[in-house]
Amino acid sequence: MKNKQFLLSIFLVILSINLLSAESGSIDFLRSTGKIYSVVAVIAVIFLGISWYLFRLDNKITKLEKEIYNEEKR
Repeated sequence: MKNKQFLLSIFLVILSINLLSAESGSIDFLRSTGKIYSVVAVIAVIFLGISWYLFRLDNKITKLEKEIYNEEKR
């Protein structure tokens, strides 16, 4: 289930990037000055940071749920 959600989120990000590229005025300017790579890098770092944070949060919550379940079982 998590893999499907992850693939869906990646697909939506790619789709939104393609839709944003329709506004070619500012993107052409950034591309011509070479700053588009900086923008893409910043967006990628932000996306990876949020993904990493959510992954860690999910692991911590899962660990707490298992501890609570084991205590209730006793």
